[in-house]
Amino acid sequence: MKYLKYIIISCLITGMFTSCELDYSPEDWYGSSTFWQNEAQVDGFMVGMHKHLRDINQYIFLMGEARGGTQKTGSGSQGVSLNYSSPIKDNTFTDNNTGITNWANFYEKILNVNEFINKVEHECIFLDANTKNYFLGQAYGIRAYYYFHLYRTFGGVPLIKDPKVMEGVTNAESLYEPRATAKQTLDFIKEDITRSESAFGNNNVIKLNKGMWSKAATTMLKGEVYLWSAKVTTEDQSPASGDLGVAKEAVSSLINKNFKLLPQFKDIFAYTNKGNDEVIFALRFVDGEAQNWAYDFTYRNANFVNTFYNVNNVKILSDTLLIQDAGMQRHEWKEGFFVSFKDADMRKRSTFLDYYDENGILNGTVFTKCIGTINNSTGKRVFSDDYVIYRYADVLLMMAEITNMEGGDVAKYINEIRQRAYGKNYDETLYGYTNSTFEENELAILHERDKEFVWEGKRWYDIRRMWDVNHKPLVFSAKANYDSTDPVLKESEEYKLLWPIDINTLNNDNKLKNNPGY
Repeated sequence: MKYLKYIIISCLITGMFTSCELDYSPEDWYGSSTFWQNEAQVDGFMVGMHKHLRDINQYIFLMGEARGGTQKTGSGSQGVSLNYSSPIKDNTFTDNNTGITNWANFYEKILNVNEFINKVEHECIFLDANTKNYFLGQAYGIRAYYYFHLYRTFGGVPLIKDPKVMEGVTNAESLYEPRATAKQTLDFIKEDITRSESAFGNNNVIKLNKGMWSKAATTMLKGEVYLWSAKVTTEDQSPASGDLGVAKEAVSSLINKNFKLLPQFKDIFAYTNKGNDEVIFALRFVDGEAQNWAYDFTYRNANFVNTFYNVNNVKILSDTLLIQDAGMQRHEWKEGFFVSFKDADMRKRSTFLDYYDENGILNGTVFTKCIGTINNSTGKRVFSDDYVIYRYADVLLMMAEITNMEGGDVAKYINEIRQRAYGKNYDETLYGYTNSTFEENELAILHERDKEFVWEGKRWYDIRRMWDVNHKPLVFSAKANYDSTDPVLKESEEYKLLWPIDINTLNNDNKLKNNPGY
């Protein structure tokens, strides 16, 4: 990779930006020559790394959900052109149409993590052992998280472990790095998880109200990585013996500990309820400091008001969600996905606002989850709800998937989720799940995850990881798709399980090769 072209050495001071309440910012600015002199500077750099982590929230959706079969393509119900229709949402990747370029800019962020690890391990002698290890636990966990996204997207990738630019390397050729194999990449991710666990030790502190990486976040990542490793074949990486047991040990360690389901689904994401008991790790957004991109999933009044009807067949005459023209619907979920929710499921209208034509026929839906709050001073909507990465519902549904692999009864995990989803409307006869065959269980878990984790960047990864009766990925099963009798991806296009690398990135590094099929 041609780092001299893409990464400026000033990224050493990655944490130095202004902020207010978040506080994803240190108090002082330092030049590189006076940095790494005290704990406040180290903490400031860690805060900056979390700011970079927050910056990828859009890519978490694009890599992990957008191509998963729940998204409309082309034009939306409001007549607006939908973003990323091709090649991401419709899976029409070619070597000239990749959807994402330059590894989604993950490597410039990884370089900063590498710099942090190098400095804290070798130079920051002023840190006591506990503080040093806590910082390293965070750093190794974050690096593993970045690489896991890259691995699931591209397969084997260049493994950059050292901050070469920061160490004064100026020869571009020496900065090139060939792609590691898939197995080498996954092994490195696992090694970083082990390093993170070891550094954290028994330290379970979670800072910034669940907005900073913690041992619990590493534990969730471990469960996710090892569950993937137990089920998914990628290039030379085949499902590994014993990895399911490792995943189970990690995930089960979080059950009935410091996390729990909130009674009301909508409260998980409420602006006034950040860092609640269900959240394990979230990317922090705060009014006046940073906004998420949920505005691209809502509407503009001119396209919406006085045009459609609500579920009661009453014409919508006002700005229902008080968007105030701060949004524009560039992303929309398929009607069939919305219809798959039962009306008694409170997630249905905690996630979507449905709208109709004058004859009561469903036109479409607007996303209502994570759309922030109204600023008290300006009266304007700010899209500053946190972007949740890991929460307790994922613990339960991952345990269901692990239990299904073991041939056990998955119903108790699914029904715990459904009891919260239906609340006082829950009737086990009507809405409860009864354990069934492996494939039916797998599909039930998938569809529960679909409803639970809308916009949380999981759907594509889920259908890539989960199996049909023949242990083939559900991405090839029509039963896992919506509004179509075709699967999300045809088996004849299996090579598209991995994304292509864009031409510019390939041309800038003569050691790189594209994925087969492109």
